[in-house]
Amino acid sequence: MNKPNLRRDGVGVPPADELIKIATLKKPYGIKGWLWVFSETDNRADVFDMSPWWMKTATGFKPLTVKDWREQGSGLVASFVEIADRNVAETMNGTSVWVHKDNLPALEEDEYYWSDLVGLSVINEQGELLGVIKEMFETGAHEIISVKATKDSIDGEDRLIPWHKDIVLKVDLANQTMLVAWGSDY
Repeated sequence: MNKPNLRRDGVGVPPADELIKIATLKKPYGIKGWLWVFSETDNRADVFDMSPWWMKTATGFKPLTVKDWREQGSGLVASFVEIADRNVAETMNGTSVWVHKDNLPALEEDEYYWSDLVGLSVINEQGELLGVIKEMFETGAHEIISVKATKDSIDGEDRLIPWHKDIVLKVDLANQTMLVAWGSDY
């Protein structure tokens, strides 16, 4: 029987597959241990409405508690209980910040978290399996679905498919599929 990972105070660390990355800590800001926070949410400041935060370290996930935060220019800066001063902050650049899936805001109908789409089988209107979603990313124009070919795909081609209402016809999370208007020869 596996024992859950426990913090020193006995509170269990959520399983890694139930955590979603929401931000990355960047360079220190000022001399008091504040850090720049690069948010991965649509409305950047929404990350501060989600808690508790977990930071990914070489030894596993550790708690990260926001003490204070503010907008600074076009970015966000924050101070944390676990980061006492600038010396500690200097070691935090690039640290990823995660929350449990249950702590994410509820979605509207036809909205999805990208993490829920990764791994879905992508099938076109002709019933051909194009592959599985490897990742989602943003460009200036719109989001892109990166589809990786599998052994069962129509061919061995990886694809980049735009996330657009005329192309993504149906997302079926229960059956782990996405129907797209995208030919195998595109």
